[in-house]
Amino acid sequence: MTQELRLFGRNEPQTKVYSDLDLGFVSHPVTGKLVRKTNRDAVKQSVKSLIMTNFYERPFKPDLGCGIRNLLFENYHPAIIEEMKSAIAGVIRNYEPRADIFEIDVDGRPDQNSVSITIVFFVLNDSSPVTLNVLLERIR
Repeated sequence: MTQELRLFGRNEPQTKVYSDLDLGFVSHPVTGKLVRKTNRDAVKQSVKSLIMTNFYERPFKPDLGCGIRNLLFENYHPAIIEEMKSAIAGVIRNYEPRADIFEIDVDGRPDQNSVSITIVFFVLNDSSPVTLNVLLERIR
């Protein structure tokens, strides 16, 4: 019986569509409904949101966050760069199962009081890499 079901079932592979609401809450100009981001854009938005989140910032999830903004106020040295990479990799690995990290590059700019972060990752069910660039600046 299971052989017959497999023979008459769909043979093409099913692909998942990942979708999230656009965090800018932009409405569609014609329909007026909220625009959604799908697949690569949805995961990219989620990864950026996770990186920018501090601990205790989201209600009922105190352990969700990266805490990378706190490291901007530390004295610049190579150990801080490695700690930033580790924090970024940890938050993506724990809270974004749709992303598979390929490379994390942190470029410290101590004279400008900023850090440039480049993350290259793969979205599940997609063979092309996604590159996310984030610039964090210290304003105080």
